[in-house]
Amino acid sequence: NERANLGLKMYHYRIKKYIGAYMAAMGGADAIVFTGGIGENAPDSREEICRGLEFAGIDFDLDKNAATRGKEAIISKDNSPVKVMVIPTNEELVIAEDTARIIKEIK
Repeated sequence: NERANLGLKMYHYRIKKYIGAYMAAMGGADAIVFTGGIGENAPDSREEICRGLEFAGIDFDLDKNAATRGKEAIISKDNSPVKVMVIPTNEELVIAEDTARIIKEIK
């Protein structure tokens, strides 16, 4: 679907812009972390987002990236000045823990 592809390209572009803007504002970065549904499970999106960011110290490892889905991993090359990581989240657990805490506080 042409519109879906355009949406995905816009998504990648906007994330890349945010990374660049924050790195400029902070004077660089130690790490970039991908998480959540797409960040954890979409190697193609991670690759597209990191493409062209070599000037910022990101040395992306295509093989590590392709082998990583839904598990914790460093997907940059070992000598990359900026580490690129995948860290899975468990949003449901966080919601359950927050709910339990709130209910306990109410009682």
